[in-house]
Amino acid sequence: RRVHGDFWLMWRPLVRRMSLTVVQTAAAPAAIGPYSQAIVANGFAFVSGQIPLDASGQLVAGDVKAQTEQVLKNLTAVLAAAGTDLKHVVKTTVFLKDMGTFPQMNEVYASVFGESKPARATVEVARLPRDVQVEIECVAVVPQAQ
Repeated sequence: RRVHGDFWLMWRPLVRRMSLTVVQTAAAPAAIGPYSQAIVANGFAFVSGQIPLDASGQLVAGDVKAQTEQVLKNLTAVLAAAGTDLKHVVKTTVFLKDMGTFPQMNEVYASVFGESKPARATVEVARLPRDVQVEIECVAVVPQAQ
């Protein structure tokens, strides 16, 4: 019991200082549920999963390559609104409807991220919102203003 109390005393100052900032941009599709496009907390941007909708909310048709391109455009827009960019992404999670499309998704992903290679998990899922083929979420460092 004492250990738990000591743990709370250690983290309490951090929790008090933590500020949460909701990120919202018209350059990416609005959230289609009760969540934010992203939250900035303690120097990190936590970007919600993006699917291949354009900024007006229309589904981008096409294969997984076309859908991945739109998803990464959306991530880029939300990251910019949060004050960061793809170079500062430290972790992504890719959700694929069919793992058989991994090579096509990976080709687009690699071309967009370039030399930046964040940690990544890729999983196949039974179904995604709006029956899309790909969804990607990420966590990025938000650089301090100079």
